[in-house]
Amino acid sequence: MSTCNTHECGYCRSSINFGQRWVREKIYDPASQNGGEPSYLRYHAEVFSGEQLCCWEKHQLQRETDRTIPRAA
Repeated sequence: MSTCNTHECGYCRSSINFGQRWVREKIYDPASQNGGEPSYLRYHAEVFSGEQLCCWEKHQLQRETDRTIPRAA
């Protein structure tokens, strides 16, 4: 019998398998259909071979970039 984790990474969209380290981010969206309850995104917390950052770190870097760089109108 094998145990599987069917969660998907919010950054790379690949599966987060049983035994892999991951990070969960709580999202509050008052306009959501689940009555104001939080939802969660999960991200890989381990660096893949050939990469310098894990998916969580890439996500955080992208959020910071989006926050600090103004968008053209």
